[in-house]
Formats: sequence, structure tokens, C-alpha cells
Amino acid sequence: MKITVNSVPTVVDTQEHDAAVDVLREELGLTGAKPACRTGVCGACTIMVDGTPKVSCLLPPEALEEREVTTAEGLDHPVQRAFAAHDGLQCGYCTPGFVVEAAAFVDRWRAEHGDVTPPRETIAAAMAGHLCRCGAYQGIYAAIGAACRGEHDDGHAAGGRVEAMEKISGLARYSTDIRLPGQLEGVIIRSAAAHALVGDVRAPEGTRLVDLLPADRTVRYAGQPVAAVAAATRREALALAAAVQVDYTERPAALDDRPGAPPVYDERSRKQAASSAEGFALPGGWDGNVRRTSAFGARRGRTAKARLEAAHRAGDPGLVTGTYTTAVQVHTPLEPHACVAHWDERGDLRLHLSTQTVGMAAEAAAKRWNLDLGRVHIIADHVGGGFGAKAGLTVEAIAATELARLHAAPVRVALSRGEELTDAGSRPGTSTRVALLVDEAGDLAALDLDTRGRGGVAIGSAVALLARLMYGTAPRRLRDFDVVTNEPPGTAFRGPGGAPLHWALEQAVDEAAHRRGEDPIALRRRWDGNRKRHALYDWAAGLPVWRDRPATGSQTGRFRRGVGVAAANWFYFLVPGTEVELEVQGDVVVARTTTQDIGTGVRTVIAGILREELDLPAERIRVEIGRTGTVPGPPSIGSRTTASVGPATRDAARRLRREGLADGRKVVGRRHRDRRGYVTPFAVAGMAVGRGFSGSVHVTEVEVDTRFGTVRPLRVWGGISAGRIYADGPARSQCEGGIVQGIGYALYEERRIDPVTGVVLTANLEDYRIPGIGDTPEMVLHFHQEGWEHVNGQGVGIGEISTIGVAASVGNAVYNATGWRPHDLPIRPDRVLEGIHR
Repeated sequence: MKITVNSVPTVVDTQEHDAAVDVLREELGLTGAKPACRTGVCGACTIMVDGTPKVSCLLPPEALEEREVTTAEGLDHPVQRAFAAHDGLQCGYCTPGFVVEAAAFVDRWRAEHGDVTPPRETIAAAMAGHLCRCGAYQGIYAAIGAACRGEHDDGHAAGGRVEAMEKISGLARYSTDIRLPGQLEGVIIRSAAAHALVGDVRAPEGTRLVDLLPADRTVRYAGQPVAAVAAATRREALALAAAVQVDYTERPAALDDRPGAPPVYDERSRKQAASSAEGFALPGGWDGNVRRTSAFGARRGRTAKARLEAAHRAGDPGLVTGTYTTAVQVHTPLEPHACVAHWDERGDLRLHLSTQTVGMAAEAAAKRWNLDLGRVHIIADHVGGGFGAKAGLTVEAIAATELARLHAAPVRVALSRGEELTDAGSRPGTSTRVALLVDEAGDLAALDLDTRGRGGVAIGSAVALLARLMYGTAPRRLRDFDVVTNEPPGTAFRGPGGAPLHWALEQAVDEAAHRRGEDPIALRRRWDGNRKRHALYDWAAGLPVWRDRPATGSQTGRFRRGVGVAAANWFYFLVPGTEVELEVQGDVVVARTTTQDIGTGVRTVIAGILREELDLPAERIRVEIGRTGTVPGPPSIGSRTTASVGPATRDAARRLRREGLADGRKVVGRRHRDRRGYVTPFAVAGMAVGRGFSGSVHVTEVEVDTRFGTVRPLRVWGGISAGRIYADGPARSQCEGGIVQGIGYALYEERRIDPVTGVVLTANLEDYRIPGIGDTPEMVLHFHQEGWEHVNGQGVGIGEISTIGVAASVGNAVYNATGWRPHDLPIRPDRVLEGIHR
């Protein structure tokens, strides 16, 4: 078939491909178009056909015949430079699709209206067919507006991320884009049963299977991996998988949390339960499917219990109680979990892996396949988001590696969107019962939290425990329970435990303030001993939107506006063993460390420090990360990457400056101890807990439509106390993305499971709704950078603290607007209508 792609006439074979996107990627190597959803929802595969944007995952190959096709690789447009200058990206996986659509819109707008800024809602409508899971929408608005004004017509792209143009032009290579000679495609066969003992697994003659079952051959949720197969194409591999027959002896499944539900584990198999936290679970005891963790986080728990019981008997008006629930939130990064595995001629294992933990994954692979660490080579040049789900050695890497050894050929395993939404990571659902007591002086006298976490077959709920770290030293009883069910396992998600804690606690605190007739910010400031957060309270209290907010429940009419506030607290984590190596190659300084950039901007952080310390222009600095084989670096989890890499980079730069920039010179910088040491005297699993907590205060303005029950976030102000900001643009984008994900948690995101079969029903991006650009409020950020002088580098992480309090601020804003307090997430229209009319 003849087509013209990026002005080059070519002939392609389309017989083996179902969609135009596969022709472009597999036949022509143009991987800028990403088949992230294959249902036309996300827009990541957008191309132009005769100048009109089209989603190529739904376009049959024949639709390209004799047409002019333009992909991101073939664009040379001012909007690309605008995206770089205004940081309209993070991980970059969705960016080529956005840029292709935006280029067409900018040309059309300027032709019709001239060089003026489009209204925000016009840009949102034009980009409505595109999703960015990182939430980089604020930068996208700014970039498109600037391009429409003609600000980037000069051909110069100033500022931005180190790798911005590589991502914007579709040239950045992700694990899903890797194509090696002789490569096969692997797929995972998954359980159709929610709970069963697996017997024979029968494949067609000649089919080679990899067994992915646990030792007891028991599947405990629908969608659990059973086996994997590979073939020359994904279509053929899927056909092979469909032909495999699996014998199940089904067992009763626990698909709810009722007492007496069928057991998920017996005493022996409990030890294999996955962790829904960051790879660990607090010790605890079991009672059927309920596991209670140790209560070491409590403080004078008996006193708290006695005070609350006395207040209840006396009908004390200072007693605030309530139960707050959250739904399961799925990570669903737009680049799915993907791995290309290859055993080379020396017997070394080479993995192109989409991972947040290059070093940890290499160590796990070496252990699993009994290899020296130096014989495991991991490449993750670009990673399309993760949010906690891509940590360690995940199932697609195991399947790809075993298939590659079985077939003696490279094998790629990339999860489908349905798999990603079923079994690739989710924040557990929770139910938290809160009781707090305010004494006559207006002080917090007692606090009690019981949280039942529902992470499927995984354990590790630690929600109530985190309440020990907020609001002073009042007596408090804090208890966490895991309610285990035959549902897919939960996984650490951006501040594990923090978002559901603050959803419950910050609403209860808000309720206490309203009952006292006290300003909710003033009450928090009195109760909160964190001095750095005091500065944020003062900033928030001075905002005109806060001073001029309406009296709670005072409005009438269809549309009602409200303003809410929520504070949050998070740990300061770091990796003390972090090193950064610098090598002078000619007149270029090359920086290396075993870390990865998942969209947070660590490349830009490293490059910025080197420019500042060595007084070099950008073109004389190159950052090589995302690979093993160099000095140790941190994983991209738990807000520890920049806090670890930043000081080590500065140390390396100063060593190099002292020794001189002679060609061939190498130095290694280290992350030295903080001035006051750490809370943990040594690194546990490579990580230490530093002294101090990052803090946030979010103020959110919403509009509630009382006829349809919709909640529209209008504006959000985010105050962040995390010390030094190493790279302002990426830091702002990450915090804005945190707000967007918090809004998704508050208003839209909810995994649903069939209560009879255990099958995930929300297995596509139409049924599982994540925020789009039109859902994005205007955002203003305030960084309080003082108070971290004791920290090496004077700055800590922002990935968690920027998102975990957002949903509570939305809930409190809804209460201010309507006088009805939401207790359940997401705040769906049906719940709003029922609540305000009750």
C-alpha cells in the first residue's frame, strides 16, 4: 500500500496489522504515536491525515492509502517550542498526540482570529480527546495560548526540561517502543476465576508456555496471571493464549467485607500476601479475612478512648464523629507496564523495562535468576509515568524474561489497558471511622481513628497510623485493619495511606471548626505544631478567595460556590547511599547515576545543578540516567529522588571544579549526611527517614450544580513547604499534576468490580474516568522554602505532599457551598443530589 508519511512516499505491508498506529510503529519505526488505550479515548496515538487530526488506533490501515500522513516526528511547528518553554509535559508519553492536535488547532485559530489568546474553554474543547495521567494540563494551556499569540514563531525553544524536545517530537524511546531483531510478542493468560485451584494448563501442540502461578497453584482474583505465551506478532500471541485451556477447581470467593466471608488465605498462604504499601507490611494478627496491624502508632490510647466514651455519654457538643470512605483508585499510567527481555550470547540478561526502580529491579532480577548483579543490564531511558505501580520486578518483566529464555529470542510483554486497569496497581479503598473531641478551651482533647483498608489480596494498610503525625500530642487511639478479599492487589500509590487519612481527618477537623464557629484555618494553626506549615496557614488565610468565602450553606439557586481548605503532612525520605558520577568527555561533562526520570524532572535537576556549580552552558552538559552499570542512585518512589540526587550532584560538581575539567577526568559525588542526622540511624532497604515533615495547605474553590449534582473545581491554591526547589518548572508541573490527580480521586475515579464474578468492570478509560484538560482548575502555587537548613541540599521531595490533601479540600468546599458534607469518595452526582435534598 502506498502512503506518504512526513512528506516521504513509501510502500508498506498492512496485512499483519489491525490499525494504522501499528503500521506506523512496526513497519516504519515511527513510535511517536502511542497506542495507549486502543479505544480512541486518550488521544496518545493522534496523527494528521491530510491535515486533519485522527486517532490512529481506531483507523484501519487502508484509510492511509494515497493520503498525506504527518506524525509528531514530521512536525516543525511553533507549538512544539511552546510546549518546551511552558513545560506542557511530564513523562512525555501522551505529549506527541497532544502536540499534533494542538498544531492543527493553533493554525486554525490564528487563521480565523489572528494572534490572540483563545478562551480557556476553547482550548479545553479542542484538547478534549486527550488525556495526561501526569496532569500537565496547566502547562498545556499556557503553551497553546502562547503559540496562538505567535510567541514561538522565531524557531527558538528557550528553557524547559533537558529532554523536552525529544519527547515533544516523538523521538524519545520508551520500553513499549523497543523493537529488537527477531523479537517476539508475549501475552499473559489470566485467571477467569476469582478463587480457584488450577489443575492442567493445556496448550495447542508445539506451544511453549511459561508458568506464572504461585507455588500452591491457587488463583485468588480474576485477572491473576496464570501463564504466558509468545509468537511473532501480538495478534498471533493473543490467538495462542485464547487457545490455552485452564482447568479450575473453583472455591468460594470473598468479594465483599462481610463477616464470615470465605477465607482468602489459610495460615500457611498468608505469608505470600502482597504488600499494598511500599513493599512492607506492619506486623499484625489475623481473624479470618481481617488482619489488624500493631497499634504502636497510638499515643495514650486508653486515655483517648476513655475521654471519647465519656463525651459520648454526656452528649458533649465538642464530640465530632463520622465515617468516611474512599474508592479504589487505579494508577493507570499512560505507558503501560512493559518489558523487552533478551538473553545475550554471554548469558547476560538485558531488560528494556518501564520502571521507577532501575537499581532495585536489577537486584531482584539477579536474585531470581541467580546472576551476578553485573550480568543484569536494565535500560529505562524514558518512563511513561508510574505513580508507585512500577516498582521492583513486576510480572511483565518475569514473563518476558522467561519467554525470552524459552524461545532463545527477545520478547516484549506490554500490558493492555484492560490489564493495566485490572492488575497493575491501585490505591486500596478504605472506610475510616473518626471520633475527635474538642475541649472547652477549643483544644484537641482526644482522637480515635479506625481504618479498614480494602486492598484485595494485598495487605499493609497504614492509614490511621499516619494520624500520629498531625495536630500535636493529644491522646489518640489509632487502629488499622486489612480486609482481604478475592480482588486484585493494591499497590503503593503516591503517598500510601496519606490521601485516605486526610480525606477523613481534614473533614472531621473542618467540622469541628464549623461547630465552634471558628475559622477553619485558624483552628488548624492552633492545633498544628509544624512551624513550616504555620507559614502556609498565614499565606492561605490572606488569600482574597478565603477572606471573601460565603457563609456555609447560605446560598440558594442552582449554582453554588464554595471554598474549602485542607492541610497535609508527609515524611522526608532519602537514600543515603546515592552517588553521582561525572566524566569529562572533550568539552562536555557527562553525569551518570542509577536512577530514572518518570516525568518528575530529575534530568533537569541534575543538569541545573551542574550549570550552576560549573558555570557551563546547557550544551556542555549531558545527563545519562535510566541504566544500570554506573554508581548507585535512588528509586523514583516516596518523594526521595531529588532529595538524594541533588546533594550528590552538587558534591560531584564541586569535586570536579577543584580537580579541573580535564578531558577524561572522572569524579564521584556522594549524598552526605544531614547536619542533624536521620530519624533512622541507618538505611533500611537503602532508605532513611530524615528529620522533619513536608507540609501542604490547599485551598479549593468549587461550583456545585444542584440540578445535576456535578461539582466543578474552579481554582486551587497550593501551598507547599518542602525547602529548596531545585528546578522551578518541573516542580510546579509536578505539584499541579498532584492537584489534578487529587481532583480525580475526589470526583471521578472509582474501580468497580462485578460482585458475583470478581471481574473488573471499569477496564477501559471510558468506564474508568481520569481527569481531562476540561476538568482542570486554574492553579496557583506557593513554595515556602525556609526551615530546611539542616538538610543537605536544603530541599526534600514534593511528589506526595502535593496531592494527598487535595480531595479533602474539595470535600470541604462542597460543604461550604451546600451545607451538606460528603463522606464518600468519589463525590458523584447521585451522592450530591441525595445529600443536598435529604
